[in-house]
Amino acid sequence: MLISTSKLRSLSVKHNRTLCHVFQFTQKPANNDNLDQIANLLKQPNWEHNIYLKSIASHMSPESACKVISLHNENVALCVRFFKWVCKQSTYCYSVDSRIHLSNLIMRGNYFGVLHKVVVVLIKDCSNTVNEALRLISVLDDMRKFGFRISYPCYSTLLMCLSKLQMALPAFSVYKRMVNDGFILGSIDYNTLINALCKNGFVRGAEMFVSRIVKLGFDIDVHISTSLVLGYCRIGDLKEAFQVFDVMSKRDGCGANEVTFTILIHGLCETGKLTEAFALKGKMVMNGCHPTTRTYTVLIKAICDLGSTDKAMYLLDEMLKKGSNPNAHTYTILINGLCMEGKIEEANSMFRKMIKDGLIPGTITYNALINGYCKQERVVSAFELLSMMEKRNSRPNIRTFNELMEGLCRIGKPYKAMALLRKIVENDLRPETLTYNILIDGFCKEGQLDMAFRILNSMDSLHLESDGFAYTTLIDQLSKEGKVDQANGILGLMMKKGVILDEVTFTVLIDGYCKNGKTENAVMIFDRMVKHLTLTSPHIFNSLIDAFNKDTKVGYSNAIFGKMLKCGVTPSVVTYTILIDGYLRECNFDQSLKVFESMKLCNCPPNVYTFTIFIDALCQNGRMDEGLKLLETMRDAGVSPNVVTYTILIKAYVKSGDLEHAFGILNNMVKDKCPPNFETFSSLLEGLVISSNGKTKNKNSSFIVFKEMNATHSVEFLQKAKKHGVKDSDVNSFLIMGLYKVGRIVEGYELAQEMVKNGYFPDITACSQILEHLCHEGKYDDCVVWMKLMFDHGPMPSFESCCCLFHGLRKEGKIQELQDLMCNLLWKAGVEEKDGVLSYMESLLNCDEHDECLKLLKVVEELNHQERPII
Repeated sequence: MLISTSKLRSLSVKHNRTLCHVFQFTQKPANNDNLDQIANLLKQPNWEHNIYLKSIASHMSPESACKVISLHNENVALCVRFFKWVCKQSTYCYSVDSRIHLSNLIMRGNYFGVLHKVVVVLIKDCSNTVNEALRLISVLDDMRKFGFRISYPCYSTLLMCLSKLQMALPAFSVYKRMVNDGFILGSIDYNTLINALCKNGFVRGAEMFVSRIVKLGFDIDVHISTSLVLGYCRIGDLKEAFQVFDVMSKRDGCGANEVTFTILIHGLCETGKLTEAFALKGKMVMNGCHPTTRTYTVLIKAICDLGSTDKAMYLLDEMLKKGSNPNAHTYTILINGLCMEGKIEEANSMFRKMIKDGLIPGTITYNALINGYCKQERVVSAFELLSMMEKRNSRPNIRTFNELMEGLCRIGKPYKAMALLRKIVENDLRPETLTYNILIDGFCKEGQLDMAFRILNSMDSLHLESDGFAYTTLIDQLSKEGKVDQANGILGLMMKKGVILDEVTFTVLIDGYCKNGKTENAVMIFDRMVKHLTLTSPHIFNSLIDAFNKDTKVGYSNAIFGKMLKCGVTPSVVTYTILIDGYLRECNFDQSLKVFESMKLCNCPPNVYTFTIFIDALCQNGRMDEGLKLLETMRDAGVSPNVVTYTILIKAYVKSGDLEHAFGILNNMVKDKCPPNFETFSSLLEGLVISSNGKTKNKNSSFIVFKEMNATHSVEFLQKAKKHGVKDSDVNSFLIMGLYKVGRIVEGYELAQEMVKNGYFPDITACSQILEHLCHEGKYDDCVVWMKLMFDHGPMPSFESCCCLFHGLRKEGKIQELQDLMCNLLWKAGVEEKDGVLSYMESLLNCDEHDECLKLLKVVEELNHQERPII
């Protein structure tokens, strides 16, 4: 046997149903007259283009095709031509299994002369994946039982296919069978075997065969040498790879080609040696070899992996100037890199250019772009891509649906994510552990623990092993809801089921106890954990130190810090910052400064949060001038202040009644391109209202100030903010939000309309408030007008706002307005292929269907008991 047949069958795809099997009970067999007629047509020239023959062949079963072949079995070439043709024309003979079935019928008819040629065709056409190759090997093993002796061309072709799929061990088994069957291998077979071994990193085995071919008198050519270079690169031995390269480059050597150089460049990139990789590209040109598309693609990927897509674009320009056209893989790498950097528009442009250049995007390309859109919560555009995949026959895989599910969960739509189980089943896919982890995480974030537990139970019925993520997510959510004892029960359940307890799970539970004021329980779990786990992260220690600091137990914090050092865990900048915060809470500036200085000595420079805590402590004690000096020190250290840092200073000066200084800091903030937030503006407006009315500051008065504010205050605030570099639109958006929060809806709406008249638009948060309020009041006509303005001039409406309005319009029976708005939404989202995505949009905008989702879960559970459920 080439490989154990039972092992091969276990590796092959289970329950693979083919069209042949589905229809063989319904299709009537062709009668002998028809078969004779078809056989006669094959004698005519250009019979492949005969329309009548094509129409008959479209419904030809493997049995009928075999009978036609039997009528011409003496003409082997014609039979093989017919085999190739009928497998493409017939819906019954198209799949891999049906072609194998046809081959078996030919074998049982003892037409071995035809079969030898057919098997070669079968190997070439039906070994595109590892599973297909293993299936074919199993089939060849079964054929031997019927007396079929595999020919040399079959073996040689199979070797090439296995090498291409990087299946070194099966290739070696095929080699042994060839030898046992008495075949003498040619140089091309040895080259193929050496290449297969090197691709899988079996370099020593490859070297053994190199020695053998030398003894046989074959030359060690550039292909064998390049395979060895590849093998050494695969095992990370660049020194040996370059030694082979040096031998190749000698005057009496075989010479290195573009493939050799590219493999070495890839090896250098894999080990992070980009400078050397680019230097080798230069040497490549000097040696008369021109960088290929593959060479540039390798370098582009290495640059994108470092997050430098701008540099990758320059390399793409160079590539085009040198006459090397990017392929689908090049584009996919660039699209993925741009998406990882959040440059979704550039990624989409690259995708469109790829299609314009006549290249067909693969599933990986679509998945990269879908992931990019979902991370930015632009699910409409993501579903457009799914629609394009279906339209262009690019089959989505389970990762496609996982990305879409995660995107829907990001916008708070876990039920819609769960509804995608229907599409997974329809595409003959099976949900995996990650699929369920995404759903559990999505429902937990929405506080729907009952559904999260239901999904976890469904995983058990499917015998999917949880990797601990699902349980950790549930522990985290229970802790956030104050149910830490239940969370601890989940930990016990994990232990009972044998799920590996890692540091993350314990960290989440201990952090939950700490935040719920149960530090004693947290310490008990921590002490037990230290005995059984080797800690590598400072997160658990940080949670405990922070909890003790908030209880003003600095002594306990220091004890935990000491235990952290004893465990060999390196304190992070967060650890030091928490310690400093603890000392500052006790106004112990001297000790906090000592920790601050020790950070520098430990090569752990303070970050923006460390500086901000110091500045806050100084401001709390009325030492604003020292806080400003520390701000300059912060800048000198290369740390940029954030919105919290500036807002703390602004609040302190407002509290002291020094509005001029407060607005001065706002001016610096704008110059530093640090956008003020709602709290920043609230503090300044509050100071202005207090100074005008002569009232004292209220506690927690971020919104109270909007109750006391009048038109004069808003105009004065707008003028002052504008004088210090703030845009009118930013100030007005802030005022609209505040007015809406305290119920001054009419004034907020009038201000928004005034903004639009003056040619600018409120920001997305203010717009969402306006839309949601109008929907809540049932003023759908006003809401439609406002949303149309957003489509024409403003930001993209939030998905939640759209759902709110669309549900209202549907409730009132305003279907035409609903359809118009949906089209406008697609236009605003930049969707080009609207027809395909409209059905998805309608589904997403429907109300959540709890019971329907539970039914879907049951259907998926039935996948273990039947080949494919029908929904």
